[in-house]
Amino acid sequence: MDEAICHYPADRKRSAAMPLLHLWQEHFGFISDEGVQWIAAKLNLQPINILELVTFYPMFRRESAGKTHIRVCRTLSCALAGSYRLMENLCAATGIDRRGHGDGMHNPISSLAGGHYIVEFVECLASCGTAPVCMIGEELYQNVSPEFAANSLSNPQSAVGNAQLRPPYPLEHRLVFKNVGRDDWKIDIDTYLREGGYEQLRKAITMSRAEIVNEVKTSGLRGRGGAGFPCGVKWGFIKPDEKRPVYLICNADESEPGTFKDRYIIHEDPHQLLEGILISCFALNARTAYIYIRGEFPEGAKILERAIEEARKHNFLGKNILGTGFDVEIYIHRGAGAYICGEETGLIESLEGKRGYPRIKPPYFPAVLGLYMCPTIVNNVETLCHVKHIIAMGGASYARLGRPNNTGTRILCVSGDVQRPGYFEIEVGAVTMGQLIFEMAGGLRPGRKLKAVIPGGSSAKILRANERFKLKQKQSDGSTVEREMSIDEIPMDFDSLAAAGSMAGSGGVIVLDDSRDMVWALNNINEFYAHESCGQCTPCREGSLWMQKITDRMLRGGGVTEDPRTLKTIGDNIAGRTICAFGEACAWPTQSFVEKFPEEFADRATKPVPPPLPPEYTPEELIEEEQIPTTPMAHDPGWEKAGTAGTI
Repeated sequence: MDEAICHYPADRKRSAAMPLLHLWQEHFGFISDEGVQWIAAKLNLQPINILELVTFYPMFRRESAGKTHIRVCRTLSCALAGSYRLMENLCAATGIDRRGHGDGMHNPISSLAGGHYIVEFVECLASCGTAPVCMIGEELYQNVSPEFAANSLSNPQSAVGNAQLRPPYPLEHRLVFKNVGRDDWKIDIDTYLREGGYEQLRKAITMSRAEIVNEVKTSGLRGRGGAGFPCGVKWGFIKPDEKRPVYLICNADESEPGTFKDRYIIHEDPHQLLEGILISCFALNARTAYIYIRGEFPEGAKILERAIEEARKHNFLGKNILGTGFDVEIYIHRGAGAYICGEETGLIESLEGKRGYPRIKPPYFPAVLGLYMCPTIVNNVETLCHVKHIIAMGGASYARLGRPNNTGTRILCVSGDVQRPGYFEIEVGAVTMGQLIFEMAGGLRPGRKLKAVIPGGSSAKILRANERFKLKQKQSDGSTVEREMSIDEIPMDFDSLAAAGSMAGSGGVIVLDDSRDMVWALNNINEFYAHESCGQCTPCREGSLWMQKITDRMLRGGGVTEDPRTLKTIGDNIAGRTICAFGEACAWPTQSFVEKFPEEFADRATKPVPPPLPPEYTPEELIEEEQIPTTPMAHDPGWEKAGTAGTI
């Protein structure tokens, strides 16, 4: 615990709250009142400052998780692969009665026999290509067969399918994933050095900081985390003569359903990520970098810790790296299951030891007022890995990959109703949606037809398979031509997907075939966002839950004729009315599902709207009969004793 506290500035000890909570829970199994008070005293905080974290982050527990803690992923890709059936079979095998416990959503339920087993549904575990997945203890199990759920308890490997890494497909162009799936590859630093590792760092330290930033600008690299903001432009916001400390944060909180690329980078090539971070730190004059990694990646955190120590022994980080006089440290900071911490200012708040409430922009643009109110750059794992390759190739050569304004390569994660789900690294825009689904991912299951695609993670608007799209495309001479195309012809790049009415987002492509119920699919997504709202903004906090309740009711046969219109109205009143983009993330699926599949929502909403019950008295009548005083404080003799809440 003392070592963890030293990872943060001496006057910012509150940042160590989450690491200390993780350590306490790993040791004792849960966070007791004693633990809350002890950690608060250790960090010179009030107990409420610690308790608010325990109640906000789903991975922290106030009670023991039992001897065998099973967490089943329930988000869309795993649900499509049978995770609900997996949960039912696990409960049957362990003697757990789910009646009276709801569906076990984020509410662990245990067997009666001494609580030996405890099972719960959790949100995305970022292994959508190997769905369904679950965690037993701290270990991830992939391709778990629902039919063999009982066997998985005594012999977990017996229920696990083949989750081997795969070699490149012919249409791929691998840069970041060059070493993923290689039989001769090991993740230790010696293997990395033999393959030319850290040569780009050696090259970067011979360049000026402005030269590195200009190379990244020239490359046209856009952020690979979801927003697609130009990386070099973001870096340019840091003043060259900045006197305050500059921080770099690697956003490894990969929690967008449908996305699982960061897991493979961290598990299979951790030194590539560290080299990208170190080059970026040198370019930004950042002496401290934090990798904010998902709490659900315990093994990934350990792999990165080992890689950091290996790099330190070779003088690639620490004091006076490679004799340059430049000092830089990289620390791992584990999250605890909150999707909102993928938003950069929510992540910063969390790293400071607080609830992950996003900040208002302006004035809190991270590059101006970020971590500890200092200039901060937040980049995604894949983005930082690309920096290494930009230095190796040169920005101009990198920009020749892909398309104008959509340069380089990016990793697409395909899951859902395809025969070969998995990851594919392509030149941006060089592969169409049809090639990705029907060639690279093996097409749909036998006898099935494509119904819809969510192209950029669950928050992206859905595209219907039989639609026609009008896209404007730039020609080689600079002119623009409008083309009408099918979903199969859409290039997989930022601008084309935006023109089609959706977004490239995080690169998580979820495929749905013609056997799927769109109301059921939207309900699954709505449950995710209703749970993951941080609760700071009223439209998002209330609206996301309302949308979930309506789709719940429609699935159970209680849908009324006004429900589709009500769903769209709620979505319209969330989007654009919240502090961060979570409002759009939860609204866009509802808006697009209802718009693209009106017939399915109408079929589920057939009951007439019940007339409103007439009140016994109108407010005016009550006032006339003096049952409601016009000035409550003056008419209520017990006002001062009761207090405002009591009177209301």
